[in-house]
Amino acid sequence: MKKQQIIEVLEEKHKDLFLWLENHPDQKWMDGPDQKWTTGQHILHLENSAKLLNKALSMPKFLLKYKFGTSNRTSRTYEEVAKRYNERLAENQERAKKFNQDLKTPDIEKKYQLISKLQILNKKLQYKTNKLKDKDLDTLLLPHPLMGKMTVREIIMWSAYHTDHHLDILKKNY
Repeated sequence: MKKQQIIEVLEEKHKDLFLWLENHPDQKWMDGPDQKWTTGQHILHLENSAKLLNKALSMPKFLLKYKFGTSNRTSRTYEEVAKRYNERLAENQERAKKFNQDLKTPDIEKKYQLISKLQILNKKLQYKTNKLKDKDLDTLLLPHPLMGKMTVREIIMWSAYHTDHHLDILKKNY
């Protein structure tokens, strides 16, 4: 997927999420289905994820190369990244639960602040994606807690898919 397409997918997936949130009752922000995350926890998780990715992309390229190395393969497609993520998630349910077990439910008063922060982080990610050279997108690696090392292109595509994945869960649960 080309850089501009990635930016467009990031925008589209987040727009879908924000539209759904606009029409989602405030009372359900803190009330989730039994043994499932609340809407607030999903948004907090997405915000944490976007914050970490933006922080990593703010690091100097030489430091990323030193810490995580460079890729020796071509980047996967969006579809391949999504498929691999779903496979890894299915194989590692307990690990995923443990990774996110301490996620607190944000108060309703923080709902709009958190949504606004996620919007800003998405715009920053789009900006950073646009500024990166294609070569860096395909050679620089970043670690993912479930999927291991991924090229920057892959992890940005994953971020778009990750948003869509959580929106699908929210739609199913509510």
